[in-house]
Amino acid sequence: MNSFDIIGPVMVGPSSSHTAGAAKIGLIARKLLGAPVQKADIFFHGSFLATGKGHGTDKALIAGLLGFAVDDSRIPDSFRYAEESGMQYRLSGIDLGDVHPNSVKLLLSDGKDKKIELVAASVGGGAIRVTELDGLPANFSGDYPTLVVNNLDQPGHVTEITSMLGHKSINIATMQLYRSSKGGKAVIVLECDQEVPADAVRWLSRLEGILKVTYLGLSDETTTQP
Repeated sequence: MNSFDIIGPVMVGPSSSHTAGAAKIGLIARKLLGAPVQKADIFFHGSFLATGKGHGTDKALIAGLLGFAVDDSRIPDSFRYAEESGMQYRLSGIDLGDVHPNSVKLLLSDGKDKKIELVAASVGGGAIRVTELDGLPANFSGDYPTLVVNNLDQPGHVTEITSMLGHKSINIATMQLYRSSKGGKAVIVLECDQEVPADAVRWLSRLEGILKVTYLGLSDETTTQP
C-alpha cells in the first residue's frame, strides 16, 4: 500500500470513482483515438447512470475527452469548453450486462477517418480498466506504456512483436491476446515497463497482417498508426 491508496488521487471532486475515474477514462479514450475527439456517443451503465449526474460523471468524462487531467479546474465547465471546441456529444444510458457498475461505453470519432469503440470501468480510487476495445475483450489500466495491436489472426505476430520489444530492451509487464474467431480479427495488448520508441510503433504498423497499432504512452503524446 502507498500514499495514493490511502488518500486517493489529486483531483477535482467530489468522487474518486465517479469523477476522477470518469475523467481518466475520457483521457485514455482520447489517447487511444490518437486525435482530438469531434464526435462522441457516451452510454452510461449501472451506478454511473443512476448517480453519475450528481457526482459530475458526465462533466468529468467530457473533460477527459477534451484532454483535461483529473485535477484540472476546468472540469465543472467542460460542457462549455466542448461547445467552444466544436465537439459534438450525446449522453444516454445503456445496460451492458454483467460488468462493473461504474462502466461506460464510448463511440468516438475525430470527424475524419479515425474511430474507436471501447468499454471502460472506474474501479475505485481514480483507477480504471479498459474492458473492451473495438468489439474485443481487453483488460488494461492505462498506467503503463501500452501497445494495442489490431491484427489478423495469423501465426507469427506475437513472435514479431515480442522479439522487437526484446531488441529494444523493453520488458513486458502483461500480455493479453483476444480474437473474434479463428482466422478473424484479433487484438494483442501489451503493458510495458519502458516507453516504446515511435520508430518501433511505425515498424509494427508496416508488418503484413497488422491492421492498426496504437501506443498509449505515459506522456501526453500517443501514436496511432493505421
